[in-house]
Amino acid sequence: MYIQKNNKKIYFENCTTFFDRLIGFMIKIEPISTGKRFPKCNSIHTFFMFQPIDIIMTDKNHKIIKMYESLSTEKIILPKKNVYYTYELPLNTCKLFTINEILNIKEDKS
Repeated sequence: MYIQKNNKKIYFENCTTFFDRLIGFMIKIEPISTGKRFPKCNSIHTFFMFQPIDIIMTDKNHKIIKMYESLSTEKIILPKKNVYYTYELPLNTCKLFTINEILNIKEDKS
């Protein structure tokens, strides 16, 4: 799956299993180039991460409610009202979007 913005595609993995949701980007040393989406998730932490990430939080219709640019390690985002999806994304992704914008989510047909 990916988010389409103009000619740019931001690929992400949909994290639905317990293990995927537990690990996220923890202990990942390589630079982050794709994202992760967590359904039914309105809070996160960045403990045990080695690099900052961008966070986008949306409602069920993919409307952006909150964004956190370059969230450093060892941080907590407390639960946010009306958030359904939380996206952990590569740095500088938030610069492409604005609050209240609806993400254009596409299935990868390849």
